[in-house]
Amino acid sequence: MTTRKTSATGQTTGGGVPAVFLDRDGVLIEDTGYPHLESELVPIPGADAAVRRLNALGYMVVVVTNQSGVARGMFTETQMHDFNDLIVRRLAPKGARVSAVYACPFHNEARDERYFHPDHPDRKPNPGMITRAIADHGIDPARSFMIGDRPSDLEAARRAGLPGFLFEGGNLDEFVHDLLGG
Repeated sequence: MTTRKTSATGQTTGGGVPAVFLDRDGVLIEDTGYPHLESELVPIPGADAAVRRLNALGYMVVVVTNQSGVARGMFTETQMHDFNDLIVRRLAPKGARVSAVYACPFHNEARDERYFHPDHPDRKPNPGMITRAIADHGIDPARSFMIGDRPSDLEAARRAGLPGFLFEGGNLDEFVHDLLGG
């Protein structure tokens, strides 16, 4: 498998669990331009509270992120996974549990041939990361949705059969609160 789960701590039930799929850069953390170093980890305002709120409502939180910086030679796949692990670890003490992170390092303009693919099924707007998470974790797509900051995020959700919601910045917890009706 070329993409991998960074963390998997979620429990599933026989009927499937509801999940919220979050894009990483621009939704969970600030998009500082290919962030991959600890000094570049800047949480979106309200990110920890939003994840905590979703957990309390019974949602599994799954991050799905395109990471073409690997293909472009800006950082390694190991650095990508380490950074994703760091995000999960930083949220956990705040009571915010991310059950899994799926990351796609492939791109059609890759400098590193190992990560070249003209249209990888995991690269959003393709739904591969979402559909794999659904299968891996027994997620019920009928009770799940995606929050992203780009049209490609919403298109990946649509292709996976989920509603998608556009987060245009601000406080993520307020956005989630309003989205879920209080």
